[in-house]
Amino acid sequence: MPAKVYLIPTTLHDDEASLQALPSYLLPAIQDCQVFFVENEKTTRRFFKKLWREMVIDNYTWHTIHKAENEVLQHFKTALQHGKNIGIVSEAGCPGIADPGQILIAEAQQFNATIQPLVGPSSILLALMASGLNGQQFQFLGYLPIDAAQRKKAIKEAELYAHQKQCTQLCIETPYRNNAFLADLLQQLQPNTRVCIAADLTAPTQYIVTKTVAAWRQTTLPDLHKRPCIFLWL
Repeated sequence: MPAKVYLIPTTLHDDEASLQALPSYLLPAIQDCQVFFVENEKTTRRFFKKLWREMVIDNYTWHTIHKAENEVLQHFKTALQHGKNIGIVSEAGCPGIADPGQILIAEAQQFNATIQPLVGPSSILLALMASGLNGQQFQFLGYLPIDAAQRKKAIKEAELYAHQKQCTQLCIETPYRNNAFLADLLQQLQPNTRVCIAADLTAPTQYIVTKTVAAWRQTTLPDLHKRPCIFLWL
């Protein structure tokens, strides 16, 4: 039987309420796997035990995607060749979307494996949905440069492209730098540019607000320190 690759979503926050955002067919998919390729083994094991308390963790083969990528890719190919059912798991949200699992999924496509994406929370899509910005054309930039001059240039270029193409720009930052990054955005962007801050998505502390830069500059800004956050502008 050909190998099957499940793209297994995880919660965006480590709390019991977040489990309600996951579909009921997630558990049968996990139970159908023999091998897991994960972004973070410790948190994935804990997540699986919440869904399936009887799971015997050591009965499964585990590989961490970030470590020794060439070696991990070879293990992935071997599992495919032996017809193993594989689960790919992101640290938070959906595999393959701003996620290192994409490398493995590309290999599975080359192998003609059956790939089964499973529905789950995606911070990028949830933020875009709630922002009120253009959902027809959008661009995820990942992390912008840390260097101040390069960051300023990247923000300006992204804003110009956004206005020319009416294309929503999305990016993320390391959570402890969120406040500084927001300050940079509000300093560099034009007053009429709309900026959405989407923090703690699906959590009880969720915050999603869109204002013009001019309005944000007149507002008491939220404290985003160490909070998972998506920044959007158009």
